[in-house]
Amino acid sequence: MKQDIQTIADIKILVDQFYNTVRQDNLLGPIFQERIQDRWAVHLEKMYRFWQTILLDEHTYFGSPFPPHIPLPIEAKHFDQWLLLFESTVDRLYKGEKAEEAKWRAQKMAQMFQFKKEYFNANPKKKPLL
Repeated sequence: MKQDIQTIADIKILVDQFYNTVRQDNLLGPIFQERIQDRWAVHLEKMYRFWQTILLDEHTYFGSPFPPHIPLPIEAKHFDQWLLLFESTVDRLYKGEKAEEAKWRAQKMAQMFQFKKEYFNANPKKKPLL
């Protein structure tokens, strides 16, 4: 029986399995690999802290998650695939209120990032606030 997301250990399992799936994905894998290269441990640690802050209200992430995405060659299909992989990973591993919150927050994040990415692509002289 699946449990809900409750601890940082649960977050680490989710993040690790999600990014293992991303790395094998034909659409997203090459983009992540080009950007992250051999710095996966650093990226994963940052993602643990990000989701720990969002889902567990343990404030360990400090930063602006959007700016690194501006130069990436991504569009709606990439956000859709990212969300599909994230939601399927959550559903495979967990069930409960926090699992549903994780999927809801990922949906909102994908929407916001996509809208912001489109805005900055259309307005290249604009700089995001950090």
